[in-house]
Amino acid sequence: MKQLKTYLLCSFALLLSFSSSAVLSIEGSYQGKNLYVQNPDVGDGFGFCATKVTVNGDILPGGTAISAFEIDFSLFNIEIGEPVFIVIEHNDGCKPKILNPEVLLPRSTFNTVDISIQNNGNLSWKTTNEQGKLPFIIEQYRWNKWVKVGEVQGKGTPGTNTYEFLVTPHSGENTIRVVQIDHSGEKRNSKDVKFTSSIPVVAKNPVKVKDEINFTASGKPIETKYEIYDAYGNIVKKGIGSSVPCSNLLKGAYYINFDNKTEKFFKG
Repeated sequence: MKQLKTYLLCSFALLLSFSSSAVLSIEGSYQGKNLYVQNPDVGDGFGFCATKVTVNGDILPGGTAISAFEIDFSLFNIEIGEPVFIVIEHNDGCKPKILNPEVLLPRSTFNTVDISIQNNGNLSWKTTNEQGKLPFIIEQYRWNKWVKVGEVQGKGTPGTNTYEFLVTPHSGENTIRVVQIDHSGEKRNSKDVKFTSSIPVVAKNPVKVKDEINFTASGKPIETKYEIYDAYGNIVKKGIGSSVPCSNLLKGAYYINFDNKTEKFFKG
């Protein structure tokens, strides 16, 4: 039995000595462009690093015995927006380099077919021409800037897609849009939609703050979204509530965004 174990261990070690391969993998979605791979030669100068390439499990035809090669997705009948998983098997001691991996990242290409919002804040929109799954960010214009108020995952398919999101309104006129941001960092947005809410105007008190700020409407406590900045523009508190604890704030001047307005206050 001992001799058998020794034989098996030696055989396993021998197999490992001949197994000198590694893998490089990348996944994403097909955006209509091919991948290009730099393929160095192996250390002994005989042959090239990559030994085999598969795309979604299918072998890339043509081989890899060349210093640079192209992964042509048209050879695999892959439609734009479909997921792809590429595995490059290669020798140890070297590593192929994918020159343009960003081509597999989803791009924001959606077209807004329709977008509307009801007075209760129920936002709905339809899109076409999505390529790859990207989240839709719902933005509300308040405090002289666009503020993110929610997110819905995009379906990423080129047909007609329908989405909904319930926006929490502020008092008065509300302006809403949906946007996507892809790897380029640029925003692609829908048109703006507007509605007037029945939310009463929110007031804050007291004028000179010591321990907390309270939000009221028609004399009753009301929850609202808020942000507090110090005199240097640094945000020190943010959230949603009917009151904000302020005892830990240093004395001085601050600015507070709440409801649909911006006010200055002093912490005593």
